[in-house]
Amino acid sequence: MLREKAIPALSGIPILLFLFVFLILPVYGIVYVARNFPSDERGLAIFACIVVEVIAAFCLAGLFQVQPNQGQVLTLFGRYIGTVSNPGLRFANPFYAKRAVSLRVRNFETSKLKVNDKDGNPIEIAAVVVWKVVDTAEAVFQVDNYENYVHVQSEAALRNMATSYPYDTHEEHQISLRGATAEVAAQLKKEILERLAVAGVEVVESRISHLAYAPEIAAAMLRRQQASAVIAARQKIVEGAVGMVEMALEQLASKNVVKLDGEQRAAMVSNLLVVLCSEQAAAPVLNTGTLQH
Repeated sequence: MLREKAIPALSGIPILLFLFVFLILPVYGIVYVARNFPSDERGLAIFACIVVEVIAAFCLAGLFQVQPNQGQVLTLFGRYIGTVSNPGLRFANPFYAKRAVSLRVRNFETSKLKVNDKDGNPIEIAAVVVWKVVDTAEAVFQVDNYENYVHVQSEAALRNMATSYPYDTHEEHQISLRGATAEVAAQLKKEILERLAVAGVEVVESRISHLAYAPEIAAAMLRRQQASAVIAARQKIVEGAVGMVEMALEQLASKNVVKLDGEQRAAMVSNLLVVLCSEQAAAPVLNTGTLQH
């Protein structure tokens, strides 16, 4: 597996000035030869000037620019030479082939994928992935097109992650796509990293940008969510009401406020539960003749 190899490159400014001189001198030399040399001696001198001109022009191909946060991958006849990442005008062997690779942080949003969650419900999901190239050699030589590879593998990781969790859950310790966004984002980042490691790419951040039930079941699942929420709320209300009734009976008995037989206790418990669990305000009824003091 190829790994990035940083290599130095000569500064291009002095070499550019040097080549500029050698591009101008042959032209002046040709003019000088044509004016001052005999006709039978001009050929060799002019040929020498043309050779110098061609060599200087060919050496211009060795000049290349490196932008900030960019790497230039150099190859020689198919063999990887190294990567130059020092910004500025640089010079290297004119025979080197050069390919610029951006090292800047980039991001994209996946298309909306229609998948089934862990419970088998069809959902729509999309994610935003923030990434950058950290190894130019792997990005260029390990995969055919690293940008397309990042897009395709990110969608594959998102699809696989979405099938591992339910869309929603009312259980406290169960992770869901909607209820545990931080854990889901961390798992998505981990899966994408595993797939992109071969391409020399680092995932900076990934998070879900769109999450919804598929249109064909959206209405039904909304009613289901509402019913589940009502049931969960009722359970909490009943638990609290039972605790309040128990506390009320214990305090009445401990302070000898009133003595109740079994039938009266049952009636009192029933009335308190109705009052505490009812969604509407209870209408009080005064009873002054049945309680024994």
